[in-house]
Amino acid sequence: MNLQEVSDRLELKELVDLFSNYSDTKENDKQVKLFTKDGKVNIINDGQITFVLRGRKEIFKAFSNSMEDYKSVFHMSGQQTIDFVDDTHANGTAYNFVVLVKENEDGLLTTSQEGVRYEDKYEKVNDKWLIAERNSHFNWHLEK
Repeated sequence: MNLQEVSDRLELKELVDLFSNYSDTKENDKQVKLFTKDGKVNIINDGQITFVLRGRKEIFKAFSNSMEDYKSVFHMSGQQTIDFVDDTHANGTAYNFVVLVKENEDGLLTTSQEGVRYEDKYEKVNDKWLIAERNSHFNWHLEK
């Protein structure tokens, strides 16, 4: 492994971690900038694509709306693997454990937990790695 590959791997790890951090802090304006301008997100439940988001504007709107109901969001990033296609393209898989906290009508907190696997296509644009396409596999969901 050469120095450039090590640098690229570190940058891609930070990219995936920043996605989770910005989701937790509901900084969707920063989160959407982690995608290419024409980035794509496929939301996958039970192995089926349930909806597709195309472009930063659509991704921003959907991410912002989906987080409105939650009092708190917590992502724990797990393992990540990267396969480089060439100097400016790579594929990756990353795992996240997600906890979502809502406040019900009585003021009581309820939580849901999700296991998410991201299958990503990355593109290096102007010397910066971005997410070109993300397949978000929601593998399991628990509510308490």
